[in-house]
Amino acid sequence: MKPGRNDPCPCGSGRKFKLCCGALPAAAAAPGRAPDAPGAGPPAQPQGSIAALGALVRQGRLAEAETQASLLLERSPDSGTLWKFIGVVRARQGRDALPALRRAVDLLPGDAEAHRNLGAVLKEQGRLEEALASLARVLEIEPQDLAVMIAAADCLCALGRAREAVPLYERALERNPNLPEALNNLGNALRELGDCTRAVERYRQLLSLNPDDAEANANLGNTLRQLGQLEEALSCTRKAVALDPRAAIAHNNLGLVLAALARPAEAAASLRRAVELNPRFTQALYNLGNALCDGGDYARALDAYRRAVDLEPQRADGHWHVARALYELGELAESVGSYRRALALQPEHAQARLGLATALRLEGRLEEARALCHALLASDPGHVGALALLGDLSADRGDFAQAEALFGRALASDAGSPAVLCSIAAQRRMTAADGAWLEAAVEALGKPMALAHEIGLRYALGKYHDDLGSYAEAFAHYRQANELSARHGVPYDRAGLERQVDEIIATFDAALLGAGHSGASASELPVFVVGMPRSGTTLAEQILASHTQASGAGEVRFWDRAAELFREAGSATAARRAALADLARDYLARISEHSAGVQRVIDKMPANFLHAGLIHLAFPHARILHMQRHPLDTCLSLYFQNFGDRQPHAHDLDSLAHYYRQYVRVTDHWRAVLAPTTLLEVPYEALVANQERWTRRMLEFTGLPWEARCLDFHRTERVVITASRWQVRQKINSGSIGRWRNYEPYLAPLRPLLELVGDDARSG
Repeated sequence: MKPGRNDPCPCGSGRKFKLCCGALPAAAAAPGRAPDAPGAGPPAQPQGSIAALGALVRQGRLAEAETQASLLLERSPDSGTLWKFIGVVRARQGRDALPALRRAVDLLPGDAEAHRNLGAVLKEQGRLEEALASLARVLEIEPQDLAVMIAAADCLCALGRAREAVPLYERALERNPNLPEALNNLGNALRELGDCTRAVERYRQLLSLNPDDAEANANLGNTLRQLGQLEEALSCTRKAVALDPRAAIAHNNLGLVLAALARPAEAAASLRRAVELNPRFTQALYNLGNALCDGGDYARALDAYRRAVDLEPQRADGHWHVARALYELGELAESVGSYRRALALQPEHAQARLGLATALRLEGRLEEARALCHALLASDPGHVGALALLGDLSADRGDFAQAEALFGRALASDAGSPAVLCSIAAQRRMTAADGAWLEAAVEALGKPMALAHEIGLRYALGKYHDDLGSYAEAFAHYRQANELSARHGVPYDRAGLERQVDEIIATFDAALLGAGHSGASASELPVFVVGMPRSGTTLAEQILASHTQASGAGEVRFWDRAAELFREAGSATAARRAALADLARDYLARISEHSAGVQRVIDKMPANFLHAGLIHLAFPHARILHMQRHPLDTCLSLYFQNFGDRQPHAHDLDSLAHYYRQYVRVTDHWRAVLAPTTLLEVPYEALVANQERWTRRMLEFTGLPWEARCLDFHRTERVVITASRWQVRQKINSGSIGRWRNYEPYLAPLRPLLELVGDDARSG
């Protein structure tokens, strides 16, 4: 894109470039005269010829003027003045003027105007290095040409050489302190060099000359934003929008200020307007995506990022943004692919490296994730993100001391990092000795930050106060976190879930589940642990995975998509058999990395309670363990976890109660249609009360011989990535049973669920 007055630059401000076209030559060579001598002034010209050419130009009859000049040029082919005239006339017609202008320069090497004209056209065509050489030659001949000083400085800025441009702008302003172009563009150059304070001075000087300069107001607002002076930045930028409502750059800058003020919805609205005004404004699309991410709307953010990538497919940042949105949406495989595309374009892209490592961690590819973190630390030993992720990787494998040390190193680099503060709270029980942590978290909350960070800190502060037994303070923070998540995140679709459960119950009836399918797998390898999240599924997996003949696969993301494929197969028996055979084969391939040398692989994806019927059709001999926990303890624990948009029902107690009843509907159905040899229901409270009895039942049900080591599950060295990674490293205890009693005054929407449990559980 050629630079122009309103063209955006990546930081969000506009840069003004004034095209410097030289004046039309005052005379043209007359027939029969000698050619121009290099370095000499123009020869005497017949006034009639000059007047005729000038008149044609003034009348806008440029083609005729060019024809007449060309006829004269046939008589005087070495007339630099005529070549100069033809070059300018061709440029004004939008035709190729460069050959004529270059010929003029060759014939008139000492003619400043010839070099000026050539430089102007080269600059307009984006051939900036060549333009700069021509403009520099003008300044050798006429050192005080202010317009050329500014044009040359503009070229330097466009070439990324702002430091060289500054002296030229300043030199022009010494001659004339009130040059608008020089003041504006010097401000832009200073801002790009990080000297925002001096940039502000130049913008203010420009506005003192013309307070209603929309672009200067926009640039001042953008620079004040970078200085953290957000309220004045907002005022300046709103004025810019009012002065020029159709300036995409002004709406873009307003969006940036609103985002900095943590007002993501308003920011997104301004940025949408910028994109409406200029659909090819890629930076506005990226800024829009960022604002939507700040507001938790990752699906729309992904759309904005993808539109930007379509416009600039070779921009590594674009693929990084796409990958980040995909990660937040839980599309890990696609996210990894986009991160890799970003790194293919820019191998040293630190954010893409960290993002890829984060996604690989959730995919269970821990060594590759760890290697990426160490590569980041090799070039930046204080890289907060890499240190924090290494801390999480250490906590995943139960090395909490190492995790704490890594988090400490991260805080030494950034004492107020929300992500690190949240990780510290998540990986151990907080105590009164954590006063410094509390102070840092409260101080961080007092500063503008992304919505996701504020939500995370609210959850972390809730956990801190819960650990200390300050239940009123804890619930206040949890409530704020959930209200923010609900307000800005994906809404919970009650009707949609009800329809899904209706369809599941209607499709997977006793007739279908009892019929069997020849295409299903006879494998007994997979064991599925299902139930409400926070119902003890991680504990059950840890117990079973402690057996020498079992391996834990964690949460395998497979059956949601499998259910879609089965539905698409239709109701014909042959199609269903083929679909089930494909699903069983693909699933076994998916868990194959966990199956070496073991008889059972444990898949503990809680939400698979929706797909127990489909799982049974694909694997009739597989066992399904259904973990059950007191509904109020379950719902409260969900309310206290930061699931982002993955569990939208968890942000509201009424929605939690509704979701739980749908869970009961579908699990009651499985209880009615699946054989006891297929489904074992494990009460969490009973498992805690009599660990050995229920551990024996679980092992017997899954076809594994008794091993006492399963009682010492907390000693098992394996990776656990879920929110329960700390709890499953502790001996079994009853501390979380009846926890809802601590928050009883706040749980009115959940109390009707007590009708689902016995009298003993109801009384606590």
